[in-house]
Amino acid sequence: MPDSNLTKKALASAMKELMTERPFQKISVGDICERCGMNRKSFYYHFIDKYDLVNWIFYTEFVSTLSARDAYTGWGILRDACTYLYENRRFYANALTITGQNAFSDYFASLLRPLITYQMSDLLAGDENIEFYQTFFSDAFIMSVRRWLTENPDMNADTYVTLLKNAMLGLAESSLRQSHLGRDKE
Repeated sequence: MPDSNLTKKALASAMKELMTERPFQKISVGDICERCGMNRKSFYYHFIDKYDLVNWIFYTEFVSTLSARDAYTGWGILRDACTYLYENRRFYANALTITGQNAFSDYFASLLRPLITYQMSDLLAGDENIEFYQTFFSDAFIMSVRRWLTENPDMNADTYVTLLKNAMLGLAESSLRQSHLGRDKE
């Protein structure tokens, strides 16, 4: 089993290097194998395709470390995720531009939806539109992260999370004030 992880990590390292040099669409399995001195058979033994490799990189580098934590707040998860994405911004800016079947953004959204539901469980309890909210917030976050990494690469993760938190809390406070004003008029 350790040899399997070494092979996967070598393929992942090659993919990360290549994705900092050129767009994902211009990277072939052959390029990945050539970069790390392996054959295609080794690649396909471990991964279905290059999309699977990108998802595996995210899962092993971030998601698996997340599950090792005892406790987390929603903002803590967000801060750690954004710090990780920022530290690997060239790779993830490229990964978030992948479209079509097996796109990284779809995989990322599938991981975000349960976190969103958990974090908003009090607000969403019993709501029949929970899937809509999961999709809305995961799509909004992914698009925001994509723009941040591609259009504002000099903005660090702490600044980005602070702005995101201010925007979300400001919207929530404004909504509550409006809600109370509406009740007062009744």
